[in-house]
This record gives sequence, structure tokens and C-alpha cells, in this order.
Amino acid sequence: MKNILKLEEAAMFALSIFALSLIETSFSWWIYPLLYLAPDISMVGYWSDNKTGAWLYNIAHSKTLAIIVIIAGLLMGKDIVLISGIILFGHSSMDRMFGFGLKLKEGFKHTHLGVMN
Repeated sequence: MKNILKLEEAAMFALSIFALSLIETSFSWWIYPLLYLAPDISMVGYWSDNKTGAWLYNIAHSKTLAIIVIIAGLLMGKDIVLISGIILFGHSSMDRMFGFGLKLKEGFKHTHLGVMN
């Protein structure tokens, strides 16, 4: 079952890359790999405690939030908002593809996909 989930996440990650390639923008492609790492800044919440860390991490890795940002970008006609949503969606998919699930309050290695090794 885990392999099927990882395959689905890989497909969603590929979809995000494809969606980014469709957007006509003045942004340079080298910026995208840097932006893909931006949601991981949310891990600073773990400096406080596991509960805060999990909450911040889960908000920053929420596909629902990503979809809301994508829709907002489309409705506003703002490429930067659209791109941010697509990157957030892709990053969340990439993380789950590698086994980094949404965090539980027990600690960083405890995720909705199970305990990470």
C-alpha cells in the first residue's frame, strides 16, 4: 500500500512540475528549486516543542492550503500567487513521496504515514 501512495505522490509532484512549465512568467527556472525548499522553514517550530512544530509543519505542508492558494492566484490573475500554490502542492507531494508525512505531536519522526526510520 505504501508503494501505491508513493506512486500517487510522485504523479502529483510531476503534475506540479508540468503546471509550472505551462505558466508564462519572467521568473528564472533556477528560482524554483530554492522555492521548493521554502515550506521546510516551518520546521523551526520544533525549537519550541513538538506540538508547535507539528502544527506549523502541517500548515506549511497542507495540500488544501496549496489548492486554496492556486485558486486565489487564478482568480486574482497573479502569477506569483499561482506559482506559490503550485510549488507548495509539489513540495508536499515530494515530501510524502519520500515518506515525510504530516507530523504528529509525538515528534518529528511520527507521521500520518507511520514512524520514519
